[in-house]
Amino acid sequence: MSRYAVTNLKQADDVVEAPDREIRFGRKHLDSEALGVTYERFDPDYVSTDGHHHEVQEEAYVVIAGSGRAKLDDEVVELRQWDVVRVAPEVVRGFDAGPDGLELIAIGGPKPEGGDGVPVRDRWPSDS
Repeated sequence: MSRYAVTNLKQADDVVEAPDREIRFGRKHLDSEALGVTYERFDPDYVSTDGHHHEVQEEAYVVIAGSGRAKLDDEVVELRQWDVVRVAPEVVRGFDAGPDGLELIAIGGPKPEGGDGVPVRDRWPSDS
């Protein structure tokens, strides 16, 4: 591992390749074993029907633009610019964008070999 690394998250590959959202992972570009940084963007009024949780990774999400809601298990938390949400590994999380969209930076801890993200499909009905 190098002593430092600089990367531009907007130049990392978009792993979603969908017109209404983007996700760009920075961990490999930072050459980091202990820190993951991800850029996430959701179009205005985007609604997440899927979520995910982790086996061991704790995460924090920083709202850098727009507003929206975080769905954390069965609770909904309103978010605005510069809010930070810390999420324990076992909590199922998903995000809905407000009328101006939602942009987040996600920060995660060490990732086990092969990853530890567990997708939860159809977690929330689309009319919620």
